[in-house]
Amino acid sequence: MDLLPGDRAADADLAALADLLAGPLLPAARGLLGCRLHAGEVTVRITEVEAYAGTAGDPASHAHRGRTPRNAVMFGPAGHAYVYFTYGMHWCMNVVTGVEGEAAAVLLRAGEVVDGLPTARARRPAVRRDVDLARGPARLCSALGVDRSAYGEYLLGDGPLRLRPPARPVPPEAVVAGPRVGVTGAHDLPWRFWLDGDPTVSAYRRHVPRTRR
Repeated sequence: MDLLPGDRAADADLAALADLLAGPLLPAARGLLGCRLHAGEVTVRITEVEAYAGTAGDPASHAHRGRTPRNAVMFGPAGHAYVYFTYGMHWCMNVVTGVEGEAAAVLLRAGEVVDGLPTARARRPAVRRDVDLARGPARLCSALGVDRSAYGEYLLGDGPLRLRPPARPVPPEAVVAGPRVGVTGAHDLPWRFWLDGDPTVSAYRRHVPRTRR
């Protein structure tokens, strides 16, 4: 059966997103802003991300010391989900980028719930404002219902977790760059990107080393 014009356009947009994710890290990170992440009934529009360079000398990356069972999916190919558990209670999700072996990835830091609000609210009953439902990497995963089962999922396919291009292009002037949040190494690199003025973007917190007493 022939594809309708809208189907062909959607396929072309998805192919362009796949090419972007397989390319250099920082353009891929910027290009994820405005993308939509679908998980069951809930859809989140991505508003904030952080880039991590993996084996390219980024001490803040989970892969900077090499491959482990935990980070294996980061080594490629691009377009897969790297999900990890942190602080003994939270899940966080990255999108793998770049060529195989680089272990580059982009942390999804925040988003706006644009579909499935009742489900997202039920998952986060203590949240009073909808703009806070996915404001922060752990909150984003909680709102979407993302956990360990999403590890390694191919996000550009038709699986339960699907990443799709923005409904409307994001103009370059709408994107702001700054330091990453709470990292212990290379904390001044401007590898955090967010949509200027969006209320769902998380607050910046610089890592403060603990002093020994």
